[in-house]
Amino acid sequence: MRRFLLLFLSFFVSISMFAQGTGTLKFTKKEHAFGKVPQSTPVTYSFEFENTGTSPVIIEDAVAECGCTKPEFPKKPILKGKKGIISVTYDAKEAGAFTKKVTVTVVNSKEPVILTITGEVVKAK
Repeated sequence: MRRFLLLFLSFFVSISMFAQGTGTLKFTKKEHAFGKVPQSTPVTYSFEFENTGTSPVIIEDAVAECGCTKPEFPKKPILKGKKGIISVTYDAKEAGAFTKKVTVTVVNSKEPVILTITGEVVKAK
């Protein structure tokens, strides 16, 4: 019985030690304004981040709110203290002002990160 209790306690202690480490992505900035963009000229911005947590971070997905915006993100875990980027490209086919959001979900994180790009597409001369 005593061995069972000791084994049981050591199991829970080891699980709690693994659960304590969490990864945290800290973005340099979460919004970018392109200003005026010539029509039919795609523009890209790279949102930089760092894992400031104590364990690796896995980006589960980055989803744009429409097909005119395309995010690209690292598929491999981001190790503690390492940096990375999420590139967001806007197609700029339609003239006019735009505001587009990209929702970034991280494994084991309750809240997604919202990245925003804005600008105005002007007709090419």
